[in-house]
Amino acid sequence: MNAKNKMNKLIFLFFFTILINDLLAVEKKFLTLRNNKVNLRQGPSFQYPVKIFYNKKYLPVIIEDRSENFRKIRDHQNNSGWIHVSQLSKKKAAITLVDNVIVFKGPTIYSKPQVKLEKGRLCLIYKCKGKWCKIKTGDYKGWVKNQSLWGRL
Repeated sequence: MNAKNKMNKLIFLFFFTILINDLLAVEKKFLTLRNNKVNLRQGPSFQYPVKIFYNKKYLPVIIEDRSENFRKIRDHQNNSGWIHVSQLSKKKAAITLVDNVIVFKGPTIYSKPQVKLEKGRLCLIYKCKGKWCKIKTGDYKGWVKNQSLWGRL
């Protein structure tokens, strides 16, 4: 076998290995709950009992595994279980991790403070720019440092 054939086989094996790893890997990403009432189940089918009833639309969850039409998720309180994909949304949201998160008018600490948020406050995310995310919560819109949010990109 000549050097060119060996090199071609090595390149093929390299890309094939990357492709297989990508297909087998579960992409951990944040999604949100689509509805106000969502069941978290013990296993990946409707036959499994419900562990938790969520009552919060747009609650962020992280995807940890998949099985057909179900996704294993974990929430900000480390509860985990299985949810049907029809109950998940790509809408971006986050939960504040600490008390006294300041919402600023612009993406800098030198802009006007709008409001302080308590720990556990749900925020819809419009966009993130560097270390800042533009959010809406209740009647308030503004920018917060993304390190104080669980559920950000």
